[in-house]
Amino acid sequence: MKDDIKILAKKYLSEIIDIRRELHQFPELAFEEEETARRITQFLDFHEIEYTEKIAKTGIVGIIEGKNPHKKVIALRADMDALPITETNNISYKSMNVGKMHACGHDVHMASLLGTLAILNQLKDKFEGTIKFLFQPSEEQYPGGASVMIAEGVLENPSPQCIFGQHVYPELKAGQIGFRSGKYMASTDEVFITVKGKGGHAALPQTLVDPILIASHIVIAMQQIVSRYALPTIPTVISFGKIIGNGKTNVIPDNVHLEGIIRTFDEDWREEINKKINKIAKSIAQGMGGDCEVRINTGYPLVYNDLELTNRAKNAAEFFLGKEQVFDLDMRMTAEDFAFYTQIIPGCFYRLGVASPDAEEVLNLHSSTFNIDENSIETGIGLMAWLALDELKHT
Repeated sequence: MKDDIKILAKKYLSEIIDIRRELHQFPELAFEEEETARRITQFLDFHEIEYTEKIAKTGIVGIIEGKNPHKKVIALRADMDALPITETNNISYKSMNVGKMHACGHDVHMASLLGTLAILNQLKDKFEGTIKFLFQPSEEQYPGGASVMIAEGVLENPSPQCIFGQHVYPELKAGQIGFRSGKYMASTDEVFITVKGKGGHAALPQTLVDPILIASHIVIAMQQIVSRYALPTIPTVISFGKIIGNGKTNVIPDNVHLEGIIRTFDEDWREEINKKINKIAKSIAQGMGGDCEVRINTGYPLVYNDLELTNRAKNAAEFFLGKEQVFDLDMRMTAEDFAFYTQIIPGCFYRLGVASPDAEEVLNLHSSTFNIDENSIETGIGLMAWLALDELKHT
């Protein structure tokens, strides 16, 4: 079966690169993936793969049944949405949608899953069980398309016993793969703080309540939550990426708005952080004569890779690719709504190396210059097919 999959991965590679470039050219943001869904269903129709459209607004779900389809069901997932970034790459398939870009590799995820499905569809007379596939919208935006798909029953009728997700990883070369068992990616929440003061002429600070100064103290104090309250064994990040004052060189504004993120790996500590942010921000603001409002949007839980499932997948990958191509990964402070699936069924979220072997620098995710070595797609489609068929053998 391994040789069959490798032959088919080579056979479909050119077609999958073409659709990856199509998807890359026409990126769409969260829950707007109408054209993306149309291109996916075109491919599925051509390959005569059964699917149902429009779960979670733009999502697609379907099945490929092998022999004895009820023996075991496993799920494969790819995310569909792009980021609000203007691409600066000079490539023939550069994004045509200004201000939108597949800078997180979701075009690769979709194309790779399509290639995997084409392979599995060719081999459905040679395996037992059912492959359920999920093309999921809105991974990049709260509340996360995974939670919406789950609420709409994507893990039912039939119910998969486990789920796999694959994500590009520019820190590894094309042909390489990375795994981590247990806690892998952080939980994520968004924090919004509005500091309220009393504005006026910047040359007369004694007559004002300066919200910019208050906000500065709050930002620094938030870092003390990490350094003085967090256990050293629980990685924690609180970062502010947006501060809006809207004053001038000689004008102190009435209000300052802060926006940031909270990332950690423990659900009890996550809840405690939120309480501390609220208490500390308000006490600082009030102690300096102002006030503040704190709002925290609860995001995704941490990604937990099931130990047995992930270890089996890693062993299968080593057999398929060779041990020298399979790497252990560190915990990562980025977040993923794949976490919602892993709260319900065993999951394995692994990484596909996409850097060119001769690359001198890493093309970072979420940047306007992100791109991949398209040879990595052959590994992506072949390995996911192999992992799926190998897992179907385990009961």
